[in-house]
Order: sequence, then C-alpha cells, then structure tokens
Amino acid sequence: MSEAVAARDENASSKPVADPRRTHPLSFAVSALQALQNAIFPMVAVFFAMRDNPFAIFGALGIGLLIATLSAGFAYLGWLRFTYLVGDTDIRVESGILSRAARSVPYERIQDVSLEQKLFPRLLGLVQVKFETGAGGNEELSLRYLSDAEGERLREVVKARKDGGVETGEAVEIAQEPEAEALFAMDTERLLTFGVFEFSLAAFAVLAGLFQYAETFASVELYDFDFWFEQLSGSRGWMASLGLGAQIVSVLAGLVALLVVGSVTGLVRTVLRDYGFVLERTSKGFRRRRGLLTRTDVVMPAHRVQALKLVTRFIRRLFGWHGLKFVSLAQDSGAASHDVAPFAQVAELEPIARAAGFAIEPAEGTQWQRGSRKYRIDSAIINLITLGMAATGLATGLWLSEAASPAYALIPLALGMLLAMREMWLWRFDRNALDPRYFFVKRGWLAPRLDVSSRIKLQSVEIAQGPIARRRGYATLKLGLAGGKLDFEGLPVERAHELRRAIIESISGTDFSELAG
Repeated sequence: MSEAVAARDENASSKPVADPRRTHPLSFAVSALQALQNAIFPMVAVFFAMRDNPFAIFGALGIGLLIATLSAGFAYLGWLRFTYLVGDTDIRVESGILSRAARSVPYERIQDVSLEQKLFPRLLGLVQVKFETGAGGNEELSLRYLSDAEGERLREVVKARKDGGVETGEAVEIAQEPEAEALFAMDTERLLTFGVFEFSLAAFAVLAGLFQYAETFASVELYDFDFWFEQLSGSRGWMASLGLGAQIVSVLAGLVALLVVGSVTGLVRTVLRDYGFVLERTSKGFRRRRGLLTRTDVVMPAHRVQALKLVTRFIRRLFGWHGLKFVSLAQDSGAASHDVAPFAQVAELEPIARAAGFAIEPAEGTQWQRGSRKYRIDSAIINLITLGMAATGLATGLWLSEAASPAYALIPLALGMLLAMREMWLWRFDRNALDPRYFFVKRGWLAPRLDVSSRIKLQSVEIAQGPIARRRGYATLKLGLAGGKLDFEGLPVERAHELRRAIIESISGTDFSELAG
C-alpha cells in the first residue's frame, strides 16, 4: 500500500483487523472471459467485410486475439488493483487502475449479504458476494470473485459483526445454528408445471435481433412483406392458389407454433431461474437458494420484511396457483420484492406468511371496504371523452383524405366504451381492510393481487386529491414503505382520513427500540 493509503487507514474511524486482501486469483480470468463476449460482434463484422478475401477467417481471428489479449490484460490489472478490507465497523474497498476509488460501507447499513454463482465461476468454485445496502443500482457493493468457503465465511463474519458477534482477530465466534426449517421447495414436477404457465415471447425478441444482423450483413429486407410473399409464392404462385380452408389451417398452424415456442421459452427460462428452489427458515432469517446455471443464495432477515405481495395470473388462478413475494429493504435481481414461493397453493403460503409475522387474511370481524364508485364513473367518462375525441379526429381525417371509410373511426370509440365498462366492473374487486395489525389491499379481476403491510412498519401516510377528486369527494391514499410503496386510488375521502388516523396512531404508539433493528 502507498504511504497515503497507510496514513488514511491510521486515521480511519474503524481500525482494521487485517491487511487488505485481493479477490481470488482466478477472478481476473472470469472477467477476461466475460469481456470476450464483446469480441464476437467485431469478429463477425470483420469476417463479413472480408468475406471475398481468402484470409477473412484469419482477419477475424486476429481481431478476436487482439481483443482477448487486451481484455485479459485489463482484467489482470483490475484484479491487481482491487482490494478489500474487513474492518471493525465497516467493509472498505479500493479499486481503479489509473483513477483510484475508495469506498466504505458500515455494517449497520448492510441489509442483506447474498452469494451468486454464474456458470463459469461456479465451475471454478468461485462465488460473487453482494452486500445489499437498500440504496439500489450502482450503490450496492460486491466482491468478484471469492472461493466458496471464503464467500460463506465472509457472509457470516459480516452478519456476526452487524449483530454484535464476539471477535477474535479476524475470526468471529458464531453460535452453532439449529437445523433449518424447510418452508417451501419445488421438485422437478412442480418446476415443469410452473414453466408451462410461464408463457414468454423472449425467443422472438432474439429472432428479431438476428433478423437485424441478417439485414446488415446479407442485404436482405426481412421485414419487407413483398420479399416474403415472393419467396413463399414463387413463380407458380402456389400460396395464392391455396383455398380458403388451407389458408385458415395455415393461420391456425402459425398460432399453434407461436404457442409452442412461447411455452418452451417460458419453460426454459423457469428451469434456468428456479431449478432447485428451496426456502428455509434459519436463525438468521429466510434463506432462499435457486438457479441452474446461475446459482443464488440469499438470506433475508425476518425483521426486514416490510410487506407481502400475493400475486397470480388469469390461467394459473383457475388452477389455484399463486406466488408470494416479500418486500424488503434490499434488492432481488433489481426488484424490490423477493420471490419466496413463486408457484404454490394458498395453503402452502400461509405458513410462510406466519413465519414472517404476517397474515394473508384479515382478523375475524374485519370488514372489507370498496373504493368510491364516483372515482370509477369519472375514470370511465374520461376514457370515453379521450377516445371519442380520437375517433372524431380520425373520422374527419379519413373523410377529407378519402383514404378509407370513416367507419374505421368506430374502432377507438368502441375501445373507449370497453374501457369505460372495465372501470365500472373493476369497482367490485378493488377493496381494502384494516385490522389491528395489518392493512390489506386487493386489486384486479382476471389476475387479482393482494398486498399486506404491517401498520407499524409503514413510513408515511399521504392523502392526495386532484381538482376532480376534491369536487367529487374521493382521494388517493399513498403509504410510504421501506423498499416499496402501497397506494390505493379512489378511496372515499372519509375512509382515507380514517385510515390515516389509525395508521399514524399505530406508528406513534410503538416503541421501536423494543423491535429488532
């Protein structure tokens, strides 16, 4: 270390207990391999640009070798200049080849410590350690990569020091944990069933990207209807000669192919993401492990669960399948909610909710309340006016240009009527309930969703009213929630004020020093 860095460490508020460390020596090899992905496109571009030259393949390989060499060199320098230090009160990281950056994260700011293994690091026995601070985005801290044993040890060290563990040098005396309680797991049959319901069109997005490259290098207009018609019809015009029945069969076959591709894509994505899904209750909190190629190991402290989300979709709801998410202070793959039981029956979700200190049904005697019917009426009128104006403008334009019949303007008008009917129908399904401990919000008809928040864990309560809402007597209740938010639109203003008073009383009447931090 340089003298400046050493002097800084001597004056730091937290005295280090060990010398700065580097990540595992193989971590730079992983970074170099990942950087090689950037070489694929230049190699392909050079090859097609020189495709008439007999040395095209050598030119492409040369570009690839140059990029590989530079990537490996920068990866090694980056690894050499990256160090981390586990202090008494914080973790400090220094990085940068030319411009140096130093960052310190106090233990009390760390919400979760998770372990993640992508395929290649997993084959080498390496793991990425992520420290979730609740700030999200680039503010999170991670170490790439440590050995499996070092990653697990570091996670336990951080948690023990965060919770006031007893230290001996760099070691931490951690009490022997009791056997974990399995709360939820998905076997192969459950996983495949889940995959069938996870319809996805991601494969078509990939094909669209390939089409774009094909247009660039092959000079083929793949989105040109005339091109495809010419290719399919040929000189004999066999496509045009097909009868109406054959054309209908062709369209149905295309829809079936779309369904099959979407189902297979969803199945593959689900297996890759949720293979080996296990949720356990440990003394440290909820431990979730999942993933086939990328394996993640996340521990969520129970007291940091802020709310629950019970979700489903139209088709899976008919078979009784739901998903449960925890709203936490930390992030889960970029989202504020952690999947803890993505595909389960309601009876399987109740024990998980209880273990987190929540319920998925209001206490006995609690009445569900609907929102204001006036809010839905006003929303329906606004939809009708907006699309009615669009229909009028479209009809006028078609009539003046004589490009098509003005009757086409009936389409947006019909859409406005459908949206208006939908608003009136949804009034029956948007409900809320407040029992002594929790606030419940139900939304939706085809894909209903339930949000459950603890009254004492809410951060703020706001009542918002626009000019129409003030005149009509309804409001939007906005609840501040660490790691997320919970809003209910179109509440009668009396109900909104009643809820605000009750929630504020719960917060002000709680001694938070007696709760887990």
